[in-house]
Amino acid sequence: MNSEWSLDVLYKGFDDPKFSEDLIAFEKKAKELDELSKTLSHENEKEDLIRIVKALEEFELLEKHLSCFGFLSQSTNTANTKAAAAIDKVATIASMASKAMAVFSRYISDMKDLNSYLDCPELCEYKYFLNDIHESGKYLLSEDVEEALAKMNISGGSAWEKQQSLLTSSLEVEYDGKKLPLASVRNLAYDLDKEVRKAAYEAEIKSYAPIADAVSFSLNNIKLQVITEAKMRGYESPMDMTLHQSHVSQKTLDALLSAMQKYLPVFHKYLKRKAEMLGYENGLPWYELFAPVGKSATTSFTPETAKEYLVNHFRPFCDELADMMKEAFDNSWIDFYPHKGKVGGAFCCNMPFVKQSRVLTNFDGGLGDVVTLAHELGHAYHGLNIESHRPLNWEYSMPVAETASTFNENIIMNAVIDETEDKEVKLGLIENQLQDLCQIICDIYSRYLFEKSVFDRRSDEFLFADQLNEIMLDAQKQAYGDGLDLNCLHPYMWVCKSHYYSSDLSYYNWPYAFGGLFARGLVVKYQEMGKEKFVPKYKEMLHTTTVASVEDTAKVLDIDLTDETFWISALETAKSRIEEFIELSK
Repeated sequence: MNSEWSLDVLYKGFDDPKFSEDLIAFEKKAKELDELSKTLSHENEKEDLIRIVKALEEFELLEKHLSCFGFLSQSTNTANTKAAAAIDKVATIASMASKAMAVFSRYISDMKDLNSYLDCPELCEYKYFLNDIHESGKYLLSEDVEEALAKMNISGGSAWEKQQSLLTSSLEVEYDGKKLPLASVRNLAYDLDKEVRKAAYEAEIKSYAPIADAVSFSLNNIKLQVITEAKMRGYESPMDMTLHQSHVSQKTLDALLSAMQKYLPVFHKYLKRKAEMLGYENGLPWYELFAPVGKSATTSFTPETAKEYLVNHFRPFCDELADMMKEAFDNSWIDFYPHKGKVGGAFCCNMPFVKQSRVLTNFDGGLGDVVTLAHELGHAYHGLNIESHRPLNWEYSMPVAETASTFNENIIMNAVIDETEDKEVKLGLIENQLQDLCQIICDIYSRYLFEKSVFDRRSDEFLFADQLNEIMLDAQKQAYGDGLDLNCLHPYMWVCKSHYYSSDLSYYNWPYAFGGLFARGLVVKYQEMGKEKFVPKYKEMLHTTTVASVEDTAKVLDIDLTDETFWISALETAKSRIEEFIELSK
């Protein structure tokens, strides 16, 4: 078994003649799209539509091959100059097609009888895709303005995003007489020693002051750009634009948030119990959120034993999923170990155009790494269930992006907890699960409140760093309540979270709560329906995520996302875990 992934299915390297050929073909396709956009006539709409779809499919396939290769190559070697150059080149060529894309969208949105063309073999699979473009026509600007926005974003929102990334990734924190990267100091929140956790928190907070003003300019300018664009396009607000782009209704978001608000006291109860266990009387200090409780599982894994563990645990659920996991380990889909120049964390890159995925982890052999693999291979399984779609139907929306991954995570964690007989180890495992749940409920809710407040105020005022600190503290107080020590929160959480710094993706917070609770609700459905009935419907639902609204996707399993009842069924499972944690901790 290889410990590094292979990208040969894409290209043998940046010197591979096929890479150069595809880059030339990609640029040629961008020019062809521009030429095609100038020949459209409403006299032959069906023929034009078929030509547009065919051209976009060819463009999409080339872009996916090239961009995935550049991104994945740079992920394992951030100093790879050839990868950086390729990424910039592909982005530049893609921007050349932005005006043509706007022309196509306008042309489709102006069709009066679109559905009458969609029964032919060339178009029938794109009914949802094309109708979505048609219905979104009211938000389109002129072709020249669309092109200008795309090009100006490179030196606007995208540049401000890069500033935040550069400042936080290069920030060195004075800790224990040494200068450490910010990520290293933040990781000390998991240390076994309370004094280390506290000192790391204090050093982290202190380190933000020198960059806070510069990062506040990034946040202010990105948010103002989004507000301006939303108004120009005719959206009621940035949230309205986000919901439309995410294929989610306001009723679904309202139901989700309402259920979360009702269960906040349940999570406050968990936090207060953890505070008591650690010797605090006024709630948990921020630096103790990730303090270890109970006893850690001592099992150590290698990639080989991780493979065996995962395949054996998922085989009873679904042979297809277990077989895909085996293939991922055996056929170099996974890049396991950390090394200098490799990005941190973990991710999965779906590549339906070659019927594979690639998974990056920073594996050190702990149980948490096996859970991470289960999570990322859930994304790969999602990719497996959409690969039979045609190229323009490969993108699923932000809220359902974490569905299969978090479902996998729940399956494996529930199995591990149920199999554990040692009371202290079980306590530690449950506490790890509750940490994650607390993040997607309390922390995500605080991030949602913060971003909403920034958007509400940014139209009329520039928000300086101290004002952003106040907004963040207020959001944390609302979300965490008396579960945390209100004198020990994290005012600079807005500085280090990259999710706020995208001009293309606003409110990248509530989808985490959506994904986490949607997956838990699916586990409840699985337990109610049983394997034989659930698994085929689950596969159908994953397949549907790219060709239907989020609400219609859930209806495959008879779930009404606009009804609080579903979200409460998921939150009840969290409540049961919290009650089990409190009982075990006595």
